[in-house]
Amino acid sequence: MVLGSGGRNRRPGVMTPKPHAPSWPRSWYSDTAIACPPRPPLAGEVRADVCVVGAGYTGLVTAIELAGKGYSVTVLEAERVGWGASGRNGGQIVTGYNKPISTIANWVGKDDARHLWDLSEEAKAILADLVARHAIPCDLKWGYLHAALKPRHLEELRDYHHELEALGYGGTRMVERDEVPSLVACRRYVGGLYDARSGQLHPLNYALGLAAAAEALGVRIHEGSRVTHIDHGPAPSASTAAGTVRARFLVLAGNAYLGRLAPKIQSRIMPVATYMIGTEVLGPERARALIPADIAVADVNFVLNYYRLSSDHRLLFGGGVSYSGLDRPELAGLLRRTMLKYFPQLRDVRSDYCWGGHVAITLNRTPHLGRLSPTTYFAQGYSGHGVALTAVCGRLLAEAINGQAGRFDVFARLPHAPFPGPGPLKTPALVLAMTWYRMRDLL
Repeated sequence: MVLGSGGRNRRPGVMTPKPHAPSWPRSWYSDTAIACPPRPPLAGEVRADVCVVGAGYTGLVTAIELAGKGYSVTVLEAERVGWGASGRNGGQIVTGYNKPISTIANWVGKDDARHLWDLSEEAKAILADLVARHAIPCDLKWGYLHAALKPRHLEELRDYHHELEALGYGGTRMVERDEVPSLVACRRYVGGLYDARSGQLHPLNYALGLAAAAEALGVRIHEGSRVTHIDHGPAPSASTAAGTVRARFLVLAGNAYLGRLAPKIQSRIMPVATYMIGTEVLGPERARALIPADIAVADVNFVLNYYRLSSDHRLLFGGGVSYSGLDRPELAGLLRRTMLKYFPQLRDVRSDYCWGGHVAITLNRTPHLGRLSPTTYFAQGYSGHGVALTAVCGRLLAEAINGQAGRFDVFARLPHAPFPGPGPLKTPALVLAMTWYRMRDLL
């Protein structure tokens, strides 16, 4: 998944929201977003059963689930609904986790690993149900290709295919080199794994649709309401510059943008910057010639590239990961050069958009769920699989608050170590590790 809000330096093509007048950084998503008037910031003291910090997918699904159970919910968002990762990601809905279930079984045992697999499948079902039940206009469609750039990748995909079959998953099949052109017009691929039950959507419109669904259930959402202090004691609260929400329960759903509100869990995630470009309008014929199957595509490199077609016939191409916390220089040009390695037939095409930001990863690349106290819950670190997994994690947060924590605790048992290196040394350590993986991708 591509994500979050921009890095520390302003760059062409990405707009920085003005203080007290929050808006979305410019992207193809923000330019094609459904109408969404600003919501008023928090003012004064309010009370709710649950206060949710963050109006991205996690916070909004949690709010929907809780409101459906009869809880009063107030959501506080520093900027706009879907401003971070939820409104700027690659829009790719990917089966499972960033690690194989066999690896997860080594950490938590076979039974819990099987539960986690079932929960990841439930995540896609929840997403599809939310879109259908609330008529969210987010261009949801199914079909996905994990593309192999070299024989080693193809063998890794065969192993993954066998694992999925052993789990009873019937959505995948191997794709050999001669079938690739019928799916995507890229000559670099030697084959791949097609997944009929992964897919794509318009990520910002999905977030905005979730917000509208939550409000229809009575949830209050305050934008421009950056939380500056939380109390996660017996009577939890969240305070902004202009007000305070006092609640029975607190949910921290800020992910890469939670900042220093909760230092205990901050060390368990690392914000990673990743980016996208959007071409000019290609027209239906030329766009469909690039991806005849109109599916989402990602390669199998550790530092991967991913892309899909937009509803107005552009190519949306993502990659360009930065682990340093700083924006990469000449970002649009870098991504364009990478895109042309896959699609040299687009040399005459300009790029109309460039945007990006932060996704939170964990050291073991699985989501991090847990409690800071009996009254305060959190979910973070989806590691590139957040479009789908946020749906089930929102449900599990609501279940736990409602006194049914069994499924939540399966997730909470996943081991999450802090990133190595104290304070400012965390980022250099990660950069060194990722440099090794980049070199491996080239072999």
